[in-house]
Amino acid sequence: MGEMSSFQLGVIGALFLSVASSVSIVICNKALMSNLGFRFATTLTSWHLMVTFCTLHVAQRLNLFVSKSIDMKTVMLFGILNGISIGFLNLSLGFNSIGFYQMTKLAIIPFTVLLETVFLKKQFSQKIKFSLFLLLVGVGIASITDLQLNFVGSILSLLAIITTCVGQILTNTIQKKLNVSSTQLLYQSAPFQAAILFVSGPVVDQLLTKQNVFAYKYSPIVLAFIVLSCLIAVSVNFSTFLVIGKTSPVTYQVLGHLKTCLVLGFGYTLLHDPFTGRNIVGILVAIFGMGLYSYFCTEENKKKQSGDLPLSSQVKDKDNTPLLVGKNNTGHQEEENHHEAKKLNKESSI
Repeated sequence: MGEMSSFQLGVIGALFLSVASSVSIVICNKALMSNLGFRFATTLTSWHLMVTFCTLHVAQRLNLFVSKSIDMKTVMLFGILNGISIGFLNLSLGFNSIGFYQMTKLAIIPFTVLLETVFLKKQFSQKIKFSLFLLLVGVGIASITDLQLNFVGSILSLLAIITTCVGQILTNTIQKKLNVSSTQLLYQSAPFQAAILFVSGPVVDQLLTKQNVFAYKYSPIVLAFIVLSCLIAVSVNFSTFLVIGKTSPVTYQVLGHLKTCLVLGFGYTLLHDPFTGRNIVGILVAIFGMGLYSYFCTEENKKKQSGDLPLSSQVKDKDNTPLLVGKNNTGHQEEENHHEAKKLNKESSI
């Protein structure tokens, strides 16, 4: 019992760290991109991952964690896939309207549920699906404004959804199947993610901003915010791997939409962004959906442990992890909170 309580405290700590660091980096990146004009998000992400790897390397040298060897082909493909997913998300934001980009983010949850149901044979109860539906409706009401479709943007969004879902499912699966911690997996994969973004980042950013990151004039204040963003990103990357490892990809996406609601609230409170009754209603519906998701997952976990659920529902690794009760497996990829900063920036310029 004490071990389970300790595990649940660890999950709560991971969730809190993820939310706090994500909201912090959104605010920092909004100042960097909107106020200081540094709009090179993909290149900035590569620097985030480089600093993350260097920080973990120092920690490993200080014996703060033990590095575990992972099959090189597996970790290389995993790192490259996650790097590509970040590039597609950035391109999706650049080629689509804010509303369509938000639809892309909302589509990640049902697509993840579909993939896990078809390929991993996981089962999701009707109550869980209903709570996720309420959550998505709430976030949609709060954040979706315009919906402008174009062919290139739609293809990029579809590729972003597929690569993001597969990457997050693999983050959870690799940690369990290979018995590695979130820190060990991040340490092994960060160099490959950083490398592909470091090469492709300047090209993607020039395509989106029509500016060259290497020709940008770096003032001391810009450099200070870049350093701050990179330091916060260490916590974002670590907590992402930790949350997905301790819970599940779907729970991580639910948490991501909680961050969206918080960013909207902070944007109104601290940055004086426009805020309407529609935003308030959407946030309240989304929070209600999150509450139902956590409650239903907790109830199903209790029934499963007591043996009350039918055999067909007691599937190994079933994705019924609530926000405050994690799966009992070893505790990723920074799911790019600067998208929220870029979104806020684009909204404020309209």
